[in-house]
Amino acid sequence: MQTSASSDSPTVLIVAPFGRDAETIAKLVEKELATPKRCATPDHAAAQLDASIGAIVLTEEALFGDDAAMLEAALHAQPAWSDVPVVVLRAAKSRLAPARPLPGHYPNLVEVERPVGAATLISTIASALRARQKQYVIRDQVQRLSQNQETLARSEAELRLIADALPVLIAFVDPSLRYVFVNKAYEAWLDAPTAEIVGRRLPDILDAPTWQQRKPYAERALAGEAVQFSVNWPTRSGERRACDIRYLPRRDSAGRVDGFHIFVADVTAKTLALEAVQRQAEELEQKVAERTAELQAQVVARASTESALHQARKMESVGQLTGGIAHDFNNMLTGIISALDLIRMRAESGRVDGVERWIDVASASAHRAAALTQRLLAFSRRQSLNSQRLLVNELVHSLDDLMRRTLGEKVRLSMDLGHDVPLVRADSNQLESAILNLTINARDAMPLGGQLEIRTRRQVVEEDEAGTGEDRLRAGCYAVLSVTDTGEGIPPDVIERIFEPFFTTKPIGQGTGLGMSMIYGFMQQSDGHVRIDSEVGCGTTVRLYLPESVADSAGEGAGEVPQAPPETATPTGAGQQLLVVEDDAQVRTLVTEVLTELGYAVTVVEDGDAALKVLQSRHVDALVTDVGLPGLNGRQLAEIARQTQPTLPVLFMTGYAEAARDQSEFLEAGMHMIGKPFSLSDFGDAVAQLFLP
Repeated sequence: MQTSASSDSPTVLIVAPFGRDAETIAKLVEKELATPKRCATPDHAAAQLDASIGAIVLTEEALFGDDAAMLEAALHAQPAWSDVPVVVLRAAKSRLAPARPLPGHYPNLVEVERPVGAATLISTIASALRARQKQYVIRDQVQRLSQNQETLARSEAELRLIADALPVLIAFVDPSLRYVFVNKAYEAWLDAPTAEIVGRRLPDILDAPTWQQRKPYAERALAGEAVQFSVNWPTRSGERRACDIRYLPRRDSAGRVDGFHIFVADVTAKTLALEAVQRQAEELEQKVAERTAELQAQVVARASTESALHQARKMESVGQLTGGIAHDFNNMLTGIISALDLIRMRAESGRVDGVERWIDVASASAHRAAALTQRLLAFSRRQSLNSQRLLVNELVHSLDDLMRRTLGEKVRLSMDLGHDVPLVRADSNQLESAILNLTINARDAMPLGGQLEIRTRRQVVEEDEAGTGEDRLRAGCYAVLSVTDTGEGIPPDVIERIFEPFFTTKPIGQGTGLGMSMIYGFMQQSDGHVRIDSEVGCGTTVRLYLPESVADSAGEGAGEVPQAPPETATPTGAGQQLLVVEDDAQVRTLVTEVLTELGYAVTVVEDGDAALKVLQSRHVDALVTDVGLPGLNGRQLAEIARQTQPTLPVLFMTGYAEAARDQSEFLEAGMHMIGKPFSLSDFGDAVAQLFLP
């Protein structure tokens, strides 16, 4: 077998003092077998001899020098496992020149006559190296065996030390029930040294009654069953000793039971304590039963009181809400009714001067009522949102001029907008309204002027940072918009009520009390959150948390801030056939009138069933329907209509509809929505939008 020399190969020492023998042998060894190392003399080779030497190759003449004895001594001094092969190249024998006997005695000597071929020499050295390799294997096996024996001895000593230190009886008995091992605890329990116990049988250690009690357990253990039982162990003093005993069978390599381990624990203290606890528990149970009877009456009385208090608070909140709504709506209705009465009075008397003024008063009051309704829907999280993906930073930038005009000269506005704020999905109009509301509140909190900062950041909320109760955020990534002022701050008792509808700390006539409740409802409806941090005398920070929006499969692009369309004249129709479905008679009349005026051909019905009959009998160019209808709602009606006219344009009118809160989910392609109340011009624009290409 030929192998190439490497750094891991054994070294071959070469001692050939004359001619080019050393060089020739070294080249052959290095090429075919191992790493060669030339030594000038045998004593040099003796100095190099260690476990890494695989073989020694010498020429005959090297052994007849005075220093050969040092190599012989080094070879005889090897460890017991080591016997380095020595290959000697000798001159050829003949009758005229018999071989000289080699001086000294070498334990593992191989003689090769010269001249010798390269193949023969390599084969001889390779055999020597293989023999040396076997020596290495034996050495490693002996070392591992020695290490295992040492480890086993240490393990046994440690096991004995641990077993003797434990306050339990530990023993092992063989199939004849003879003790093979016991720990020191046996000496105290049996009043005998361990040496006298080992070798004796279990029945001989115990008295006859005790053995008869334990014999069935021992038989079960020898049958291979783990056994656990409790007994009272007799003591010399006659005191009670409660014990837990375990017999755990041991099996040999063939799976046969060759005995079992014994573990005995003194549980007297535990047993006595348990009995004492049981007695105390019985006494406590009796006292608890007595006390329970006393508390039941108190609980009933308390529950009744809490129910009455809860109902009172609920009625107070409802009263505050309805009172605020009634107050504001009465003011607005007064403006509308009074203005209409004045218009009627002047019309009856034939006077038309000044009528425009009262029309404006009635219109303004109506718009205020519409805004109040939207705020109530926002607070109740029932408003219809036109959610879209948008960039918060761009929206804030677009409000810069408006906020500065709103704040005035006394308040300095600064912006710190983060560079990695994620896209969000929200109604841009409602978000603008929320930011302006917070800006106005901050301005009012700084009557002498101050600093207002608008800040945006990306924030990842982990599960352990989400908070609890009503202040809880869902874990995830958020765009956080914070508005911070240096104003008067908000007391804690006010913060507790700040999101209640119609709750305000502003003077009468300066606030409706719906701004913060509207922001709260909008954020909840947008799957976001709002948090307030404030300190009296230092200022307030309001943070709006909007969840990150990921682009959907429809391929939505980057967020944009919608731009308001330029004001134009209301477009007119060209005789298109419209089907109008509205259950309110007044709205139905007004809608029909305006559509007719704009040049549309209008068919009007009051519910979904009547609309289906029209759709089955004729073709219509567009469907204009209220969402909340009796029977079929507007969305269901549109789905049925599109079964026969898949591209039928649809305009939904809604004052409030649970299913239409998120327009992006409610509307399909070719569907539009307009919220009530609406101006007739806005309504005309929305209808015209249906027919745009």
